[in-house]
Amino acid sequence: MEETREISALFHLIDDPDAEVFSTVSDKIISMGANIIPNLEHLWETTPDESVQERIELLIHRLHYCDLTQEFNRWKKMPEPDLLGGALLVAKFQYPDLDLSQVLQDIEKMRRNIWLELNSYLTPLEQTNVLTTILYNYYNLKGTEINYGEPNGFLLNKVLESKNGNSISNGILYLILADLLDIPIRAIPIPRQFILAYFDVEPGQWEQLPSNPSSLIQFYIDPMSGQVFTQKDVETYFRRISVPATASFFRPYSNLRIIQLLLEEFAKCFEDDKQLYKFEELMQLSALLGEE
Repeated sequence: MEETREISALFHLIDDPDAEVFSTVSDKIISMGANIIPNLEHLWETTPDESVQERIELLIHRLHYCDLTQEFNRWKKMPEPDLLGGALLVAKFQYPDLDLSQVLQDIEKMRRNIWLELNSYLTPLEQTNVLTTILYNYYNLKGTEINYGEPNGFLLNKVLESKNGNSISNGILYLILADLLDIPIRAIPIPRQFILAYFDVEPGQWEQLPSNPSSLIQFYIDPMSGQVFTQKDVETYFRRISVPATASFFRPYSNLRIIQLLLEEFAKCFEDDKQLYKFEELMQLSALLGEE
């Protein structure tokens, strides 16, 4: 954006010690939109004062966040919000300049490698074993316990880079590939877990599931390792945690709900005082997805 007298005057006030003045200046700069980001970046590069640099960084973040909120709104209003698109929007919260083409290229390579090993004669378990073997053995995807000190563990782009994610991020990658390959695997809300299930459901029939679809589940998959579990294993788990296995635990999550969960868990990485604003922003995005 061309630097006008107004922009120059606003930039001179960024270091004003009066919080009310800075708040007014911030709101005015934010109202100018993302086009002013290059000007702010140049100002950051030419400013020696670290406290002023921090204020500039916060302004740039707020501008990216405004754009991201609009992108989430558009994604939410799509006829069928896709999991890949939602996961990439979450990644853009932390990496606003994310190279989407690289992520899409990596996903396509994985999809193609799995697709080459699939055929119409494979059983559901054999199909799943192909996906699992290539993802966890060929690509060496690893699962680690959720660690709120490691924000990158929640982000799809970083999971693809490091081949290391937690149950939610690994599960999202697994679900994206299964969807691209027309393998009927969905995440289900079993308590205290992020577990995937293979449903005996034809494409286009997801809206006609019975009230208790557990009878349609052939087996379960742990996205930490790709290990398969039986219905008996799941029943044993429910007895161990002393929770009745009600029908609601076997109904698939929507893509919207999965991204909400991802935002809520990712937000917990920013609960310290200095980054609390990020926690609040991520929870606002989650709430946005829940609004009718």
